[in-house]
Amino acid sequence: MSDVTRRQLLGAAAVAATAAAVPMPAAAQKTTGRLKQSVCRWCYAKIPLPEFFKACAEMGLPAVDLLTEEEWIIARRDFGLTCSTGFPTVRSIPDGINNTKFHDGIVASLTEMIPKAAKAGVPNVITFFGNRRGQDLEEAKVNSVACLNRVKGIAEAEGVTIIVELLNSKVNHKDYIGDNTPYGVDICKRVGSPRVKLLYDIYHMQIMEGDVMRTMGDNWEYIAHLHTGGVPGRNELDETQELQWKSIAKFVADKNFPGYFAHEFIPTRDPLTSLREAVQLCTV
Repeated sequence: MSDVTRRQLLGAAAVAATAAAVPMPAAAQKTTGRLKQSVCRWCYAKIPLPEFFKACAEMGLPAVDLLTEEEWIIARRDFGLTCSTGFPTVRSIPDGINNTKFHDGIVASLTEMIPKAAKAGVPNVITFFGNRRGQDLEEAKVNSVACLNRVKGIAEAEGVTIIVELLNSKVNHKDYIGDNTPYGVDICKRVGSPRVKLLYDIYHMQIMEGDVMRTMGDNWEYIAHLHTGGVPGRNELDETQELQWKSIAKFVADKNFPGYFAHEFIPTRDPLTSLREAVQLCTV
């Protein structure tokens, strides 16, 4: 995911003004099989928000991922869609929970957003491990635990999960400290809360670790949310990619994974056709 691209999605006033122009689809059926599939909005930023929500509802998706409060209100009110992960107002990928300098802003933002997410039925809110900048790994873990301990109480009280995303530092997010599963799992274990877990991004972890199905299977207790993306290139889940997405989808479904399986690939062809094909491929 691109921090810059995500920040470009905050046209809330324009979104609200145009939402009424797109009619609500008639009783769209949620048809994603045993997985709760979702899709990240930022990958489709060129499509007007109401048009995108309407298309998602019509293809049977129950949710859209990574929405601001203004956006998830429209998704639910006008299109019957859940927001599977909410964006707090403070959400910098490089400036994360490993650095105490950023703790107050992160904590304030999460504290404000979590009750709103709970009220709207949004199950997750996201935050990030941050860039290393030469930091000692143990210091980073201690700082991260301290930050998450400040907000785990409100997350537990409201029934909303704080998810911290694992990202690759090889291709997309140079110097990101949370670039492997053991690092994230260790922090979650130290926090010891059922409401602080990982966003396991399959695209990113295939680049860093591979062995994604076994890794997920060994760490379900600490994983609350999944992202997809073709490797290499972060494009469509098709024959050009090295992962077998049908097998991955079946593996996740067979484990009765309760979280969302959210598509986060950047289409190179007609975007909604590519999304529709991914949803069909991963419907098991």
